[in-house]
Amino acid sequence: MGGAAAVAVLIAAAVASAGPALGLRLRGRHREPRGGTGALTAAAAGGEACGGLRGVPAALGNSTHQCIFDDLSSSVSLSWVGDSTGVILSFGQSKLYRSEDYGKTFVDISGLINNTFIRTEFGVAIGPGNSGKVILTGDVSAGSRGGRIFRSMDFARNFIQTDLPFQPLVQLSYSPRDPDCLLALSTENGLWVSRDFGHTWVLIHRAVCLAKWGSDGTIFFTTFLNNSCKADLGFLELKKTSDFGSSFKVLGTRIYSFGLGGRFLFASVMIEKGPRRRIHVSLDQGESWNMAQLPSVGHEQFYSILAANEDLVFMHVDEPGDTGFGTIYTSDDRGIVYSKSLERHLYTTTGGETDFTNVTSLRGIFITSVLSEDNSIQSVITFDRGGQWVPLRKPKNATCDSTARSKDECSLHIHASYSISQKLNVPMAPLSEPNAVGIVIAHGSVGGAISVMPPDVYISDDGGYTWARMLEGPHHYSILDSGGLIVAVKHSSQPINTIEFSTDEGQCWYRYLFSKEPIFFTGLASEPGARSMAVSVWGFRGSFFRKWVSYTIDFSELLSRTCEDKDYTIWLAHSSDPGDPSDGCILGYKEQYRRLRKSSVCRNGRDYVVTKQPSVCPCTLQDFLCDFGYYRPANQSVCVEQPELKGHDLEFCLHGRRELLRTSGYRKIPGDKCSGGESPAREETDMKKKCTSTLLSPSPLAAPRSPAAAVLAVGTALLLTAAIAVLLVKKYVCGGRFLVQRYSVLQQHAEANDAESIDVLSPPAPAKPGYHDDSDEDLLE
Repeated sequence: MGGAAAVAVLIAAAVASAGPALGLRLRGRHREPRGGTGALTAAAAGGEACGGLRGVPAALGNSTHQCIFDDLSSSVSLSWVGDSTGVILSFGQSKLYRSEDYGKTFVDISGLINNTFIRTEFGVAIGPGNSGKVILTGDVSAGSRGGRIFRSMDFARNFIQTDLPFQPLVQLSYSPRDPDCLLALSTENGLWVSRDFGHTWVLIHRAVCLAKWGSDGTIFFTTFLNNSCKADLGFLELKKTSDFGSSFKVLGTRIYSFGLGGRFLFASVMIEKGPRRRIHVSLDQGESWNMAQLPSVGHEQFYSILAANEDLVFMHVDEPGDTGFGTIYTSDDRGIVYSKSLERHLYTTTGGETDFTNVTSLRGIFITSVLSEDNSIQSVITFDRGGQWVPLRKPKNATCDSTARSKDECSLHIHASYSISQKLNVPMAPLSEPNAVGIVIAHGSVGGAISVMPPDVYISDDGGYTWARMLEGPHHYSILDSGGLIVAVKHSSQPINTIEFSTDEGQCWYRYLFSKEPIFFTGLASEPGARSMAVSVWGFRGSFFRKWVSYTIDFSELLSRTCEDKDYTIWLAHSSDPGDPSDGCILGYKEQYRRLRKSSVCRNGRDYVVTKQPSVCPCTLQDFLCDFGYYRPANQSVCVEQPELKGHDLEFCLHGRRELLRTSGYRKIPGDKCSGGESPAREETDMKKKCTSTLLSPSPLAAPRSPAAAVLAVGTALLLTAAIAVLLVKKYVCGGRFLVQRYSVLQQHAEANDAESIDVLSPPAPAKPGYHDDSDEDLLE
């Protein structure tokens, strides 16, 4: 799905000191215009005063819209329908509201679905692009043989009730090629398809465990042969159909799980002897397979595809034992040959938490965390798709904390998914947007390692090369107007009535009092895609009988002038040494962007398009990854041979033929555009020997005799999260759980924040939807 249509925001009512959440049953009043008070203060990020914008109180006061709802649900979900349509659906369990002005007003449309309770765990199924298609799953009485959905083809103006001949197990899924084509998996493991937008349904296969759409409308799915998905785990069949079930093709057996990422189809396949499996990769939709060639893989390790696009795969390989870390490998453009990229990569064994983050505002950049030998956690960044990882630079306006060995030498450490999973005071993960060039916002600490003290908010305007402290203490934040406007709300258990905003990429901040009466804040919501000029502050009032309330602030009147040519400047990305002819060369070429000047007070507008001018660079060693069997030691740029492979021929299997690799230790980074210059020697020689893997042979295999035998046959598992293309093979131990890697070294810094419990082993946090760390079956999601 494209842009805003694919995104839903969950706004929970759980505020620490506010008692048990009662929630939202949105009935009744829906608008009190001019909710703002007009009060305004301004301050620079460093604390000094900064010049004020003219007419702010009047502009924002007239553009602040309050909506009040009465409801008892514990959370509110928001879904944007289409791109730049202004249509938002807001719902708890029992009420459905619709806005067509970006949240300024809402209308109760619960009657359109006969006041049916909505199954909130299914969310809102939004059609791709601006198709206007919406599906809600209704809650039916216990014992009903079939489910019930409500379908809309006109951006939720009207709904059609449809009773299903099955009970859906998960949210219905749209074909990427045709929004009228849907697939569904039933609670009885039936695979159903519809070709008329859910009006009629056909059962095309039974005994199905997992099903996914391919990019061309092909349906891929796994089936069990004898008992169940859980009992037959590791003995499933992978199949596909390209004609909606008229015909099927078996792609392989001994399947544990499968996933799709970029142009790659992955399968986790059981090895014939022992409880082990290997990752196989296909580039032609399963017609042919190659085994992923990963060096130094032990039987106790698990694999995780961290990211996959059209020409590169980032794969995490776990270390033996419950260490909480492993190694990142990067693939060639075939997804077959892998090279070591980063050692001691933090990846927890319970819950699958990793800080691996793609910086989308500039190409080639990823941030993640490593677990050092003293068990402290540190952040590293790569600007060349994993070719080299370095610490994040210390912000100029920050001082080193007590985790640093020296007051003058330290670096920035970013809080991401792992910190959030550990219940640290981190309300948001790092944020970047493709159309807000160079901007990265994240919570972090400055020192020798990540601290458990309350973090500050930091910003980079050059993709992570340099950083500055933007806000003191934890905040919720959002990027608007393609980076021309940043808004934030302080994270607090106390009621708030102030929003902060900046028009110069976080240098100067204005505080606007949007309401005289504070609210318990639960979420900051803006249309996905960072093009909107409006943001909504959600929360509630009252300690027992709560009233949900939203304040939507439209900054269009404040930033009423459309930006002109004079407001922009030319900026060279990845620039660190302007005097060097190769300055800005990353992945083989330079890019000059047209960016808004920080001093310009204007709006980019919804039609703003990122403008860039590329130019090819000559090749240097920086355009090459370490080849199969080689790696870059810490803080070194030269690739050296892995000790365990020294003196051995480097052989791998490619398209059923054994290949001998002769290399000087380097291979070109997939997607690198450099031309001429250095060209390290590399040769793949066909050894004229067959090496076809029989692991995916489509011949039936007897399933294990009992569920217990199936569990014993499994040493790792595979999880693909479709929204972010993550494929995970995870270890499973019958009757046990794995330890969470803790901030054990940092416990000495926790006392001031009442965070001693960080170092106490506690039960794992609630699992993500569809996944439980002690459930084989759910690992298939």
